[in-house]
Amino acid sequence: MLSKKTQYAFKALIYLAQHQENGPVLIAEISRKKNIPLKFLENILLELKKAGILESKKGKGGGYFFKNPPSSIPLAKVMRTVEGPIALLPCVSLNFYEKCKDCEEKICGLNRVMIDVRDASLKILEGKTVADLAML
Repeated sequence: MLSKKTQYAFKALIYLAQHQENGPVLIAEISRKKNIPLKFLENILLELKKAGILESKKGKGGGYFFKNPPSSIPLAKVMRTVEGPIALLPCVSLNFYEKCKDCEEKICGLNRVMIDVRDASLKILEGKTVADLAML
């Protein structure tokens, strides 16, 4: 299941995508319109900025906006930024791999099935973008 943090990140990105023609959007506006706790949202947007997904502008007319078009931001990138690994087991993760302590991967049926699950999920998450979520 997606964490609340990831759900809030996607809600904020959808809002930003749907209002991008208006220029930068204030955190308080996103928080109010999408019912996301302000302090929590501040941390999420900062993570997305550090990952190169968003930019921000201070002062009058400031707020958050996309660094690149929402159509170029795969959902997998957002999920990895906010949630961490997409794979359900560390031994099948592409970016956060860890060997299981008590398992031999070459003969583990669970490992093989979870690789298929990971690949199917990634095919969707890398093929869909923030623009798809915002229905742009």
